[in-house]
Amino acid sequence: MRLGLALGYWGRGPEPGQLALAQEAERLGYDSVWTAEAWGSDAFTTLTWIAAHTSRIRLGTAVAQMAARSPTATAMHALTLDHLSGGRVLLGLGLSGPQVVEGWYGRPFPRSPLTATREYVDVIRQVLRREAPVALDGRFHPLPYPGDDGSGLGKPLKSITHPLRGDLPVLLGAEGPKNIAQTTRIADGWLPLYWSPTRTDAYEAALTGLRDGFMVAPLVRATVCADVHEALLPVKAMLGFYIGGMGHATRNFHADLMARMGFAEEARRVRELFLAGRREEAVLAVPDAFADEISLVGPRERIAERLTLWRKGPVTDLLVLARDPDTLRVLAELNA
Repeated sequence: MRLGLALGYWGRGPEPGQLALAQEAERLGYDSVWTAEAWGSDAFTTLTWIAAHTSRIRLGTAVAQMAARSPTATAMHALTLDHLSGGRVLLGLGLSGPQVVEGWYGRPFPRSPLTATREYVDVIRQVLRREAPVALDGRFHPLPYPGDDGSGLGKPLKSITHPLRGDLPVLLGAEGPKNIAQTTRIADGWLPLYWSPTRTDAYEAALTGLRDGFMVAPLVRATVCADVHEALLPVKAMLGFYIGGMGHATRNFHADLMARMGFAEEARRVRELFLAGRREEAVLAVPDAFADEISLVGPRERIAERLTLWRKGPVTDLLVLARDPDTLRVLAELNA
């Protein structure tokens, strides 16, 4: 099981120490470093900065939002950074949800998310393989543009720049069973948002027959400390925001996932409190048990014991969300 460093996205502004943390992860033997985006900082710029100050560690987006860019634009970002970094890019993509897609990007959330995702990946694959001009008779990402409101002059084009790798890995952030199952067919890896090594039955049906080399790379918040309860508070804050704030009262993919993992009533309560403006109560309503099983917190011995559970399943890469070098070092030692 390889280790990756997950940096996420910025909050109010650039986070001091991120570059030094990425460089320390590389020194410790971490395989990859990952950035993300929500509705603030973007995923590619920070990753490019890190690429310029490292030499070996792989560079992943977990995730770049599909609605933020057309598939050809995303492919351009990936192939450019792949050249500049010497072939280190891992392109992680996510569809996001209706609130972000329509509220931030001003685009309709696709009525058929599976089809939209499949078309998006198809176009990216065509760009990167550069075997022919890119063309797709698609519902969501047709190329050339066929709409009556266009000029009708568009023609299929092939990337001017030759991609460094035609097989640059594409990973998908997927939560629903059908989406996960499709991910195993069309992508090179899966980026689970929550992963519980004690509840793998929540994913088993969708993960049958994984091919060799397929990446399963969940995010895990890790903290080496004495007080488990205190260390779980940031995990619960993250869960409270995703379950309560990253969706609508009637449609929230993150809350649905928590429900499928056995915490349906708790997810409903967290969402109700958050949407009522009672955010601190929403965070406290996140069960410690759920926060604990999807994270690695506590003394070194406790983390070592729990890390064995993560190794037993299909996880190939553990993307560690940590802000201190000591935690990164301990995990590197335990995973050696």
